[in-house]
Amino acid sequence: MPPGLTLVSKDARRLGMAGGALARAPLARLRRALAIILAPALAGCAVGPNFTPPVAPVAEKYLESHNPAVKTDREDYRDWWKAFHDPVLDRLIETAYDQNLTLLSAGTRVLQARAELGVAVGEFYPQQQGGYGLTTYNRPSHADAAANPQLELNNFWQSQLGLKAAWELDFWGKFRRGVESADAAYLSSIASYDDVLVTLLGDVAKTYIGIRTLEKQIVYARDNIVRQKQALQIARDRFSGGTATKLDVYQAENVLGQTEASVPQLTVQLQHGANALRVLLGMPPEPLGSLLGRETARIPVAPPKIFVGIPTDLLRRRPDVRAAELKAAAQSAQIGVALSDLYPAISLTGRIGGSASTINGAKLVSIFTPAGLTYSFGPAFQWNILNYGQITNNVRLQDATLQQYLVDYQQAVLKAQQDVEDGIATYLQSRIAVEALRRSVAAANGALGISILEYQQGTRDFTSVLTSEQNLLTAENDLAIAEGDVPLGVTQVYEALGGGWQIREGNDFVWPSTNAEMRARTDWGTVLPPAGAPKPPPPALAAPTPGLPGPQDEGPTVRAPEF
Repeated sequence: MPPGLTLVSKDARRLGMAGGALARAPLARLRRALAIILAPALAGCAVGPNFTPPVAPVAEKYLESHNPAVKTDREDYRDWWKAFHDPVLDRLIETAYDQNLTLLSAGTRVLQARAELGVAVGEFYPQQQGGYGLTTYNRPSHADAAANPQLELNNFWQSQLGLKAAWELDFWGKFRRGVESADAAYLSSIASYDDVLVTLLGDVAKTYIGIRTLEKQIVYARDNIVRQKQALQIARDRFSGGTATKLDVYQAENVLGQTEASVPQLTVQLQHGANALRVLLGMPPEPLGSLLGRETARIPVAPPKIFVGIPTDLLRRRPDVRAAELKAAAQSAQIGVALSDLYPAISLTGRIGGSASTINGAKLVSIFTPAGLTYSFGPAFQWNILNYGQITNNVRLQDATLQQYLVDYQQAVLKAQQDVEDGIATYLQSRIAVEALRRSVAAANGALGISILEYQQGTRDFTSVLTSEQNLLTAENDLAIAEGDVPLGVTQVYEALGGGWQIREGNDFVWPSTNAEMRARTDWGTVLPPAGAPKPPPPALAAPTPGLPGPQDEGPTVRAPEF
């Protein structure tokens, strides 16, 4: 066995069954030839490395795991957004899953990868096969002895009919590695779909929280406008009574104008958020009232505790981590595909059919008689001996690409832990900020009431009123932002933990309307079953995928082709 080969006995057994079927050919000569030529191939050797998941840098626990609000219990996280008990958010999540175009695009990429897997499976079988037939009328030259020796041939008809095939045997596992690579790429596309879904659910929640936060900021701004108008009227009354100067009026008008200007500025941000939400929901510009409901400025209430598990859970639950691992697995198999080019390509070629002509009084119908039978069969090989280092460097290229993907996987694991830590920090620190800002708002309210009262009594100048107004506006605005940051932190945590992709289980990767459109255009067979039809186990897998797909879910490298 050449260096770098791996024995794959499971494939050898399957190949043996295929070889046995061929061995039942009616011609003893073919049986002997197949036995001699297929014997080495049935050993099931495959060049190149077998994929081994890389070691990932994972912490034992999260930094804030000691905090009473952070629980290390494991959760399913399937419907994590329901922790907010907000029916509007539940409705938005459902709409986004049903209508988002980015998710639909990711679903079509799954179908692309599935079709590419079918192409790879087909490469294992006779790569060239087909029927042929022709009927021609021939007139040889009657003046060229070289073309017509002894000028004996007259005009004649000739007919041929038969089958021909060429099969490059998979001695070195080139095609099995190709199936292995395509299988991992297919599973990676599913994991990528799940990652898009997780991101979509997080974006919907964060956009919705941002809308409610802006609504709350606008409410606070309008409340302050009412207070500032009252203060302005007091300043005008005192100016009319001669107990204050015009400066107080101007200062009150200045602060009021700034606050009034903040409302349209916040409204622009609110409209931008609504526009972003429409895109996430797959909707054209139209009112969102039916989806957002009548109640506004209600920021989702975060749960008092969050459940984060332990960092190693991310390796099995984060779709992007799974996708990175499967991408590396697909690339690992490509090393074997490239390495097989260093060895000879051994093929079987054959042709069987009939041939007849009208030369010497024969008849074309003789093509269907034993006399007209013609066949040929035999092995062949092609070996790229002098390739000027192209094959070797291609192997190096594939290996370097694999190393890059292994590093990308490790980076994905680190990034996943960072995302969780960032979400936890946002959640915990924002809760502390909310409590402090609520005290600040209460104090600012009290200070404003006292300053206005003392200004009316003439014991305090208008500067204290202005300062109190600005302090209250700032404190309330900061409070609204902090109140929104708490559920944002929860969203970041559960999105970072890879929650939500589970809702696609049992559903198609494309919409029913898209399914019907594609089936009307192309014969998809069982790869894309009709919408609502029972779903058989994925042909690519030995069993239905348990949760997120991983390398352990790859199917056999030898399987029946799909038509």
